[in-house]
Amino acid sequence: MEGDVVEYRIDRQSGIPAYVQIVRQTEQALRMGVLRVGDRLPTAKEVVAATAINPNTVFRAYRDMEQAGLVRSRRGLGTFVTRSLARPGAEDDSPLRADLAAWVARALAAGLERDDVLALVTAALDEHDEHDEQHEHDPGDRGRKQEDA
Repeated sequence: MEGDVVEYRIDRQSGIPAYVQIVRQTEQALRMGVLRVGDRLPTAKEVVAATAINPNTVFRAYRDMEQAGLVRSRRGLGTFVTRSLARPGAEDDSPLRADLAAWVARALAAGLERDDVLALVTAALDEHDEHDEQHEHDPGDRGRKQEDA
């Protein structure tokens, strides 16, 4: 790959350190299948030119990802993806992705902004997590599971 598979965008107003933004954007690209095992990440020089951040910030992000086992640096060649985070259903051509894209389009057409959509999705995920936790900690539910066995 030519290193242009992913382009980092740094939001200086977010309060999130730039190196964390790079790690998160890389993880998202890995989950979505945009980045695949063997792909080369942009060089630090390319990231600095595109984002105007300090090269040490890029090095820190890449080092953190290497320690997490997501990438591997090869001196003189670049930094390459070594592990995927993609799950079935997250691919560009999956029905789930198409359903979600249609829902997002409807939400935006209804006048919601990006942050509104993110808040709705986060709230739905939080509700789902709470529902799962209630069932895991419900002694009556555990009893029913034992009776079913």
